[in-house]
Amino acid sequence: MVGLGCVLAGLGIVAWIVWQLWISTWLSHRHQAEIVGDLRQGWSQGQQEVRVDVGTGIGILRVPRFGAGYEVPVLAGTSADVLAAGVGHEDGTALPGERGNMVLAGHVITHGEPFRHLKDLRVGDEVDLQTARGTYHYVIDTPGDALTVDFSAGWVLDPRPVNPTGGVAPGDDPRLLTLLTCAELFHTDLRTVVFGHQTGFDPAR
Repeated sequence: MVGLGCVLAGLGIVAWIVWQLWISTWLSHRHQAEIVGDLRQGWSQGQQEVRVDVGTGIGILRVPRFGAGYEVPVLAGTSADVLAAGVGHEDGTALPGERGNMVLAGHVITHGEPFRHLKDLRVGDEVDLQTARGTYHYVIDTPGDALTVDFSAGWVLDPRPVNPTGGVAPGDDPRLLTLLTCAELFHTDLRTVVFGHQTGFDPAR
């Protein structure tokens, strides 16, 4: 009986890993695609703010470095439901086009893993955020593997982030972009941080 219990426990662990690493990601990709479709439909109908099943949609994120087909919804807040459905916009930080620091957070693994390759970003890489108003263009200023901080490092959310250690920090542009994810594939209190800034805006037609 002890042996059977060990086998069942092992199977349960395997099933949990399969769910976390593959099934949840597959389901999240489908959900993300549905939300992207909802956003486009809402914008085509003149809606400036589109409500979806997990909250308010802000835009559609595209990062060429992550592949030609990469597009993920950006949603208001960073609740568990939001981060399972796309990339979350940190409450209290700048919105697209606003002066200040727009902070976006996403999973590095599971739930669609939208920031799985955040550490692959290079200086000069482009990031686009399509919204109801138009598309905002950003460029990456710091390498994806250059800055790791503790999850409690609130300075990265500041309107004008200043690294207290004197290390990697954003430039002086008035409209900043900050991308956040876990620094490791599994549970960790460390966060990978990438900085960029807005370079342009194309109004919606």
